[in-house]
Amino acid sequence: MTDQIRPKPGIMDIALYVGGAGHVTGVSDAVKLSSNENPFGPSDKAKEAFQRAALKLHRYPSTDHAALRQAIGEVHGLDPARIICGAGSDEVIGLLCHGYAGQGDEVLFTEHGFLMYRIYAQAAGATPVAVKERDRTTDIDALLAAAGPATKLVFLANPNNPTGTMIGLAEIERLARGLPPQAILVLDGAYAEYVDGYDGGAELATRLPNVFMTRTFSKIYGLGGLRIGWGYGPQAIIDVLNRIRGPFNLSNAQLEAAEAAVRDQDHVARCREENTRMRAWLAEALAEKGVPSDTSTANFVLARFADDAEANACDAYLQAEGLIVRRVAGYGLPNCLRITVGDEASCRRVAHAIGQFKARA
Repeated sequence: MTDQIRPKPGIMDIALYVGGAGHVTGVSDAVKLSSNENPFGPSDKAKEAFQRAALKLHRYPSTDHAALRQAIGEVHGLDPARIICGAGSDEVIGLLCHGYAGQGDEVLFTEHGFLMYRIYAQAAGATPVAVKERDRTTDIDALLAAAGPATKLVFLANPNNPTGTMIGLAEIERLARGLPPQAILVLDGAYAEYVDGYDGGAELATRLPNVFMTRTFSKIYGLGGLRIGWGYGPQAIIDVLNRIRGPFNLSNAQLEAAEAAVRDQDHVARCREENTRMRAWLAEALAEKGVPSDTSTANFVLARFADDAEANACDAYLQAEGLIVRRVAGYGLPNCLRITVGDEASCRRVAHAIGQFKARA
């Protein structure tokens, strides 16, 4: 690259996102508990739809995603016209930043929030602002105090990743109503389906003009490998995002697998029930071994250790045992390890290994 060919200011300041590890050197059958994947995978109906889509790989997909938006609308009781689909909810988050934030603007998020909020804010040229949490839980008063004339977007993951904590809808509405008039509150509901009876903020996004909700097929639907997400909110915001969305951002295979997946709510219910059962078991098993965690409402447990040295040592021990979890120092939690709730065998294996590690310490 010559001295004259340069990226926009701020691009090279972006720290690369690093996903959960999937392999351990020298271990061929490692158990991956690092990326919050559904251990049961997608529904059979979604897999069948994906296979059928192989018959028309030569055809361009629709540009309006009408069938998928209709299916999402029917299942969740939402207006399909107010739904936008993307390559994971990540793309929708990126569109929000590019559509509403730029030089001189601020994008707020909680200090232990999803790393992509900061990255997309920087990519759009805006200033990312991390706001303190209280005991690893969203602090509404702190967010309201941080919001000002430059605030354009406020991202709130509920349940939050990687803490697993969440706040109630009444508190979320208090935040929405207290924000400056130019600011949009974005409710990231990637883990919403793991909370029985929780709508991810859909009702608020229907009723309030400054609330937008994002969701994903990557978690409980087990379609992380296909990258499909969606957003819902005021029509005016949808109109903005559709103007900058790529017309063919989702393939036929993505669209048809996601449509089949969202219509198979029996599979979702089974996955939620099993996750709830094993999440409680895992948290209790770890607590008995001297490893506490906050009450999680997602599909992972944030295990807390005495300090970062103990967390790193435990991670190394688990890798040697063929178990991959997630270090979260990049989220400001160096003394923690995030452990995905896998199937029963995986949960029992990781709990046993952590017990062995603690016994050796």
